[in-house]
Amino acid sequence: MLSLRNLRYFQTLARMGHFGRAADACSVTQPALSMQIRELETHLGTKLFERVRDGARLTEAGREALGHADRILGAVADLEAQARSTHGLLSGPFRLGVIPSVAPYLLPRLLPAVMERVPNARLTLRETLTATLVEELLAGDLDAIIASLPLDRPDLTERPLFDDPFMLAVAAKGAFATADAASQDMLSSPDLLLLEDGHCFRDQALEVCRTLDAGRLRSYGATSLSTLVQLVANGQGITLLPKLFVTAEAKANPRVKLLHFPDPEPARTIGLAWRRSASIERDVDEIEAAVRAALAE
Repeated sequence: MLSLRNLRYFQTLARMGHFGRAADACSVTQPALSMQIRELETHLGTKLFERVRDGARLTEAGREALGHADRILGAVADLEAQARSTHGLLSGPFRLGVIPSVAPYLLPRLLPAVMERVPNARLTLRETLTATLVEELLAGDLDAIIASLPLDRPDLTERPLFDDPFMLAVAAKGAFATADAASQDMLSSPDLLLLEDGHCFRDQALEVCRTLDAGRLRSYGATSLSTLVQLVANGQGITLLPKLFVTAEAKANPRVKLLHFPDPEPARTIGLAWRRSASIERDVDEIEAAVRAALAE
């Protein structure tokens, strides 16, 4: 018999590609997870996964089934959200995902602003890369996400919140120490440091750099903006930073000089996204108002 539990286990294994990690995520033993997957495959009459040495890989039928599972579980999440709305705004709890280049610098101000507006709010937070957030949002594991827009997904509704300008960080005693402003010429340097692949901020930075060949850049495998700042401070190169981060952290480092770009400043747009099928506009309104209040401070 097909059950929501079958589908959730299937969805988790498809996302993680590994029986052990999927079992941990579902808080069950690996044999229990395997049994549920076998039951689902038997019920559907098709093989959903290929067992490979390092885990599990979706078959063609599995990929098609995953799309259906995501829509079913997303609809269940929408039903749950609608039911929660009768208990008040941001109740339930409300599951909010935030990208890493925003979360540490916005959330400390956002959470008090939310609680001031909605004292009974129950938020749970998830910080990870954009692709994972979108995947979990569509799967019904999250109610909304704060990310860089546009996401270009027809099944999501997007709402811009604010523009976050880019600044250029250079060593205070380096080659660009006497510069008064950033320029495109500076961005052609092979010493430009960026986050590792998978971070949307890396892709945004490369867009700002226009014709720069990413293959020429040195790779440090940096996963945080703070790491990039430390590399710049120690004379390892230059980097682009979002002003949101600069306001929170980077301006306090005396070994780093921060340069503005001339108008029009390059910037990313940070906004909210949620499933188009979910009726959570009133919750989204409250989060938007809290973000604006937090930034105004």
